Amino acid sequence: MLLEQTISTRGTEPAPETFVLNLGPQHPATHGVLRLKLTMDGEYILRGEPVPGYIHRMHEKMGENRTYAQFLPNTSRIDYLAAMHYTHALVALVERAAGIEVPPRAEYVRVITSELNRISSHLVWFGAYLLDLGGFTPLLYAFDDREKILDLLEAITGARLTYGYYRFGGLANDVDAAFVEGTRAFVTYMQPRLDLYRKLVTDNIILRKRLEDIGPISAEMCRRYGASGPVLRGAGVACDVRRTEPYSVYPSLDFAVPVFPEGDCLARYRVRMEEMAQSLRIIDQALTQLPEGPIQAKVPRVIKLPPGEYYSAVEAARGRFAIRVVSDGKDIPYRVKLRTPSFANLTLFEEASQGMMLPDALALLGSLDLVIPDIDR
Repeated sequence: MLLEQTISTRGTEPAPETFVLNLGPQHPATHGVLRLKLTMDGEYILRGEPVPGYIHRMHEKMGENRTYAQFLPNTSRIDYLAAMHYTHALVALVERAAGIEVPPRAEYVRVITSELNRISSHLVWFGAYLLDLGGFTPLLYAFDDREKILDLLEAITGARLTYGYYRFGGLANDVDAAFVEGTRAFVTYMQPRLDLYRKLVTDNIILRKRLEDIGPISAEMCRRYGASGPVLRGAGVACDVRRTEPYSVYPSLDFAVPVFPEGDCLARYRVRMEEMAQSLRIIDQALTQLPEGPIQAKVPRVIKLPPGEYYSAVEAARGRFAIRVVSDGKDIPYRVKLRTPSFANLTLFEEASQGMMLPDALALLGSLDLVIPDIDR
């Protein structure tokens, strides 16, 4: 009763029984320098206010002071766990605006590497999330599998995290037979591993009791806050940029968009687990269809976009990532605006966590899969 009365008077002076708990900016329950200012009534949250900005790096302003080529490395440092997707958004924008036709082989390789990156990102979330919930063993399995992806990507990009592989008009270099065979072997290896995860974790009654009916997020709440990705699909909305606004060679590939209508933490968990299986399907098809030919189109030495506004969006690991560029015809953009999924997904935490117990709110926070540089961009 006290909790309901205190929540109903939100916006007034807090009751004497309440206290403020700072979760962060550096705290074991947060995966980065994010601060949550929690107004508590005992174990219950009356208000959970996110306070970002501790590592703001001004990517947008840097984009307005650099050429398109100079800004390209920045994109892989916004969401460092899904670097391929972010770079893909910028190169696609410039290519469409400048009328650059990308060779088919380069587009297929982009899809293969992007989906490998999606799996590696989800594996980091999977291991870290279960560690937050008290399970240590899945983290070891997940990072062991992720290492295999990083080995494949390192062989062709020279990096294991912040990749600078995509170029305007194509790729930095071609993939070789060893990468193709290694990726096929990984697909064959990873499919039964997902079955192992299902038996070890997903079907575990302890996990289900911990996540079922916890942290409900409705489709209407997602609409109001602009949430996307697994958070939105975990609320029953089949919205995926690869389907709704097709790009690259995704229209020629057969895959499903995982959707679970429950809207709780378990639904968001299941979306990401199923997405890994769908990414394996995409990679397998792309390898089969991979054409021969060049991997780089001819591009101007200095890229200048015609005056106007340009927009490009991709389905990154955490949701819709989009770039808007305003060009005045020079080699440096007049205005750059980044639409990052983690920022939009974080904004609903205050409403979604209201009235929850603190341990359940941490489960909710982890189910959003936040990357802090993606928020403090």
